[in-house]
Amino acid sequence: MKELQNRLRSELYNQELFETAHTLGMEYIENIESQDVYPSQENLNLLDHFDHELNSKGLAANKILNFLQKNGSPNTIAQIGGRYFGFVNGSAIPAALAVKSLSVIWDQCGGLYVSSPINAKLETVCEKWLIDLFGLPTNSKAGFVSGTSMANLSAITAARYHILQKQGWDVNECGLNGAPPIRIIAHKQTHASVKKTLTILGLGLQNIEWMEADDQGRADINTLPELDDTCIVILQAGNVNSGAFDDFEYICNKARASGSWVHIDGAFGLWARTSSALKHLTKGIEKADSWAVDGHKTLNTPYDNGIVICRHEKSFVSSLHANGEYLVFSDKRDPILYGPEMSKRSRAIELWATMMSLGKKGIDDLVHGLHNSANQFAQGLSDLGFEICNDVVFNQVLAYYKDNETTESILYSVQNSGRTWMAGSKWNDKSVIRISVCSWMTSENDIKEVLSLFENAIKSH
Repeated sequence: MKELQNRLRSELYNQELFETAHTLGMEYIENIESQDVYPSQENLNLLDHFDHELNSKGLAANKILNFLQKNGSPNTIAQIGGRYFGFVNGSAIPAALAVKSLSVIWDQCGGLYVSSPINAKLETVCEKWLIDLFGLPTNSKAGFVSGTSMANLSAITAARYHILQKQGWDVNECGLNGAPPIRIIAHKQTHASVKKTLTILGLGLQNIEWMEADDQGRADINTLPELDDTCIVILQAGNVNSGAFDDFEYICNKARASGSWVHIDGAFGLWARTSSALKHLTKGIEKADSWAVDGHKTLNTPYDNGIVICRHEKSFVSSLHANGEYLVFSDKRDPILYGPEMSKRSRAIELWATMMSLGKKGIDDLVHGLHNSANQFAQGLSDLGFEICNDVVFNQVLAYYKDNETTESILYSVQNSGRTWMAGSKWNDKSVIRISVCSWMTSENDIKEVLSLFENAIKSH
């Protein structure tokens, strides 16, 4: 053990090691606009170098760093650049990247105030700022989790507790066996993470009362069933394909009158609330009971960064509570109360840095700018003969060219250019090219370059 301690101690105080890591990181940033957006097959072959047995004595830190740089760096996705348009993955604000680098060295466990006072303080600050930015009830509480998947899970856990508690059933003590029924109301364009949450929580997909979705992927309010105080209604701000927003005002008013709980999955779309030009899309969201949103999508925080917000603090905390004789709670904020994790990364540090860097106006400019870039894409593709299959209300563009086979072939050609990457999807029985504009770095020149790739792909057919 002593030999190991001596080696690790010498590496911890080896300034050159950390300077090398910084230098390699800066080289990555400097080359981000020229590197392949998706790794070439030649680079993917480098991953075979990781297929070896774990050695006996371990490896020096500098050798590990250089090995990873040589074989790992070329196999990253260049999502912090300006030409990645897949999976609604945002870039990262420079100040937040720098702060994350510092906070990685701090290596804070953010579950309790006593395990990281700085994280607890910044969670308190970010909570206040977010509630103000989104115009939500001031008594709401926020939890800082890995992403909207975990935020949805946390919110619907609170909803389940709340609905059953009103019926005299303590789900924490009694479980679900014999519990009163809970009605789940969702529409057929509900995101996969919501369905996953419902299965994890034992609420069951077969128990969902489905609303129909209209041609833009919004909940069809004409198919909303009669609500009562046993209902959890799940809506979305930003359809994952079309970017469309549900009618929050109408459905929330119905839910409030009946005592139903409304949860809004707003992974990327909730940020429309922060834009003066786009906030009309989110009219009525303040009447919901819980909300889920990502920082690492539209806001461009580094990964991972999700947020759950709930107006019912008692149900929120009770459903996610943690007990243990060894736990040391404080009279300050203890983050463990507002999420499922006990050991957790201190995500609020880079979220705080992102909002500090942008300010309210910068956030507005960022969100509206992504929308403008999506419109530029849609216009350019339309000029090339593509059918734009959605109303471009936010940052999503769905494009179709003549038939499914041709569309898929064009997408494959563009993906394999190395200069950009976006995904395909299915929309109303059509194979479509799905473009998600999420990076602050995306410029008009980036879009023109990508459009030229589409033009060349069309000519080759």
